[in-house]
Amino acid sequence: MPADASFEFSRRIFLGSTAAWLVAGVGAARAAGTIKPGPKSALIVVDVQNCFIDGGTLPVKGGAAVVPVINKLAASFDNIVVTQDWHTPGHASFASTHAGKKPFETTSMPYGTQVLWPDHCVQGSDDAALHKDLKLPTAGLIIRKGFRKDVDSYSAFVEADNKTKTGLAGYLKERGVDTVFVTGLATDFCVAWTALDARKLGFTAYVIEDATRAIDLNGSLAAAWKKMSEAGVKRIQASDVA
Repeated sequence: MPADASFEFSRRIFLGSTAAWLVAGVGAARAAGTIKPGPKSALIVVDVQNCFIDGGTLPVKGGAAVVPVINKLAASFDNIVVTQDWHTPGHASFASTHAGKKPFETTSMPYGTQVLWPDHCVQGSDDAALHKDLKLPTAGLIIRKGFRKDVDSYSAFVEADNKTKTGLAGYLKERGVDTVFVTGLATDFCVAWTALDARKLGFTAYVIEDATRAIDLNGSLAAAWKKMSEAGVKRIQASDVA
């Protein structure tokens, strides 16, 4: 799974022209040395659901490959949070809801530019279910997002209107967590939004690159890494976590 108006515009319209962002050095800063998560760390597993796996309604290429990586990482964390896209039928983010619109086009919503998606992750469907092979024994919370019909939700912390909070920040702070490690699907959307909002809320944030996969539409992956780097998100690999 969040600023001034220009920042919000840029992060809502990643799918526009990104040529200016495709420059050398777009990779986010890498952390040095091996990191051992402690009681103040949490693993956030973003949207590892059937809809985003090959065969789902909005598949991310190679999405299933994150599952064994995340399962291995889980052993290092006392605190794990899982997010789940949980849309109503006819959700405002679905292209099918807007006459004449096709998936991956955009429309204007009261909160800004909205990418229109194929119908996906409809509440209660097998498509919306978490991947059956996820093994997260210390997961203490599932955040369901996007269940408000007129507002999309990418970040685990705040919905796309940048006002409606999920309560995750309070949950983590109540448990003494100050550092989050973000994994899941997709790197350039819900993972990036979650990491960016974590930084805005004062958390140290890592994205574990090989525990994520991207949609990468029109340069969105490079754009996401650039924004994360600028915000101080650290880019690491699963092998960097002890």
